[in-house]
Amino acid sequence: MTNDTTDWFGPEAATFGDRVAAAREAAGMTQGQLSRRLGVKKSTLSGWEQDLSEPRANKLSMMSGLLNVSMTWLLTGEGDGMPEPGELELEAGDFSSVLSELRELRAELRAGSDRAARLEKKLRNLLQNAAQ
Repeated sequence: MTNDTTDWFGPEAATFGDRVAAAREAAGMTQGQLSRRLGVKKSTLSGWEQDLSEPRANKLSMMSGLLNVSMTWLLTGEGDGMPEPGELELEAGDFSSVLSELRELRAELRAGSDRAARLEKKLRNLLQNAAQ
């Protein structure tokens, strides 16, 4: 017997990182919000969502509780997890959370750019003083 339906979050269609990102978004959280609640850096969570690394068991357990999905679903796509994308409905809150995350990202980029400019100026001064 063949199954013609796609298991959107199963191991053939999605990775661990895909499932984490989908569950986080469905929970209405930004990466920053979830990382704070888990007690990890945002870059750590981003690494998990990009499948660059995986969390330890204690963080995986916390994450499944915060996202209201089972650990098994996060790891394998089987068990209590998210409905398929066709079953999800967009609400006005979905758009505002994306806009909020974009604003947060822009602020972080601006702060990083300002920091890089300060370091460049400091380095120029150090080089100029060393040349004298």
